[in-house]
Amino acid sequence: MTVRIMIVDDDPLVRSGLRLLLGGEPNLEIVADAPDGRAAIDRHRQDPVDLILMDLRMPVLDGIEATRELKTMSPAPAVIVLTTFDADDYVVRALSVGADGFLLKDTPPAEIVTAIGNVASGQPALSPSVTATLIKRVVDGSGAGDLHPTPASYRVAVLTERERDVAQSLARGSSNAEIAAELYMSVATVKAHISHIFTKLDATNRVQVAILMHDAGLA
Repeated sequence: MTVRIMIVDDDPLVRSGLRLLLGGEPNLEIVADAPDGRAAIDRHRQDPVDLILMDLRMPVLDGIEATRELKTMSPAPAVIVLTTFDADDYVVRALSVGADGFLLKDTPPAEIVTAIGNVASGQPALSPSVTATLIKRVVDGSGAGDLHPTPASYRVAVLTERERDVAQSLARGSSNAEIAAELYMSVATVKAHISHIFTKLDATNRVQVAILMHDAGLA
């Protein structure tokens, strides 16, 4: 399957560099680029893409607000934030509006390609420094509160026992195949449970579920 990609960054050199970096990769096709979030939304509305590499700080409409709006569209693209900023607020805000990954611009090219493949297959993609940031927010008790206004324990109470088992495995970073082996179910069943979990917890990606489970003391 070829992943159709849009690059969104206000720096034309960054856009050109990413085109050169990814242009020769098999199964990846750079079909568009945009200088700001509003232009990205308009472009996606005209010709939807599978995945967007999104900068954060841009004129007209920044990456966080653009991601928020894109995730309400149908079809909604996967979004990987690619930025120079890894401050706590940026990380949590981006993930809370539905970003599927968060990478720094100094991430090695091979890791960016791997991250695109992971996100395209439904897995999250986070740079090590971002993962450390999220863990710190959870330990400090300040992570999931930014994602949901109600206590996490009330949120997860709507899950069935089996869905809770799957959500706990998600919070440990397990892949669909690993969850299937651990819980003695098929990968298709795991995917169905994950879909139900996302709906019940009003989550758009695995990272949001993980933060919520940690905040509820279940992971």
